[in-house]
Amino acid sequence: MSIKVSQLTKVYGSQKAVNDISFEVNPGDILGFLGPNGAGKSTTMKIATGFIPPSGGTVQVADIDVTQNPVNARKQIGYLPEHNPLYLDMYVHEYLAFIGELHGLKGPALKERITDMVSLCGLTVEQNKKIGTLSKGYRQRVGLAQALIHDPSVLILDEPTTGLDPNQLVEIRNLIKEISKNKTVILSTHIMQEVKALCNRVIIIDKGNIVANDTVENLTESQQVLRVELQSSVDAKEFEAFGSVESISENTFEITHTSKEDLRPKIFELAKKNDWVILSMQQQEKDLEQVFRNLTQTSDVGDL
Repeated sequence: MSIKVSQLTKVYGSQKAVNDISFEVNPGDILGFLGPNGAGKSTTMKIATGFIPPSGGTVQVADIDVTQNPVNARKQIGYLPEHNPLYLDMYVHEYLAFIGELHGLKGPALKERITDMVSLCGLTVEQNKKIGTLSKGYRQRVGLAQALIHDPSVLILDEPTTGLDPNQLVEIRNLIKEISKNKTVILSTHIMQEVKALCNRVIIIDKGNIVANDTVENLTESQQVLRVELQSSVDAKEFEAFGSVESISENTFEITHTSKEDLRPKIFELAKKNDWVILSMQQQEKDLEQVFRNLTQTSDVGDL
């Protein structure tokens, strides 16, 4: 496997940013790593890339312990932080050569790698321009190229599509798909469309704890929503025995439940017992954004 996180914990003073989490990511996976601000996403990614040490637990990349052998572990990792740290006064080709040299590449091997990355990331026309003159979409391409220059087995991307226009977003999405064919990718994002378009697995973290670890399909199928519209107003508490209830109006409710059972016959019996008139009942699956909201709580603090 490419990444193995075991009982990982990170404590800042009295605050536990990451709380004893464990998960694995295999080659070829694109893992969507999701959570509200302050959930512990960035902390986990910084530990995995060797930028900060854990308080407990381990992270292994390609069977190399990141804490015990950070230099060799980093050779296996390509990292694009949320705030893409580029040298704006350098030319694209010059910058990639600089990063390649930092990774120990030189001579013909470095030139060949730069050529490959320029082609892969769609930078052929832009390679002789200063980075500061590029659009944000092309700067993200340069960021991906530098993360890939040393041919790592693992790619960790923190909010790689934030701020991109729709055309740039599709281009970067397609590029990530192409890259993932022979690498392991962890993608942190708040954009649920990106997760559905790119990721074959999802981990949702909240307050330092993993609250979901599954495929997008299983997560959305596991939570059903029954929308009930009555002729007259009813107290929402009447439906609490069936699941989580949200009042849409005084006579319309959405009941969220994890059971695969069809609740409509039970709702019909309840209505019959109480002489309610049912105008409509509609069964539907939750989308990923609704699942995310149901599993997490919003927070005003910055992401840790």
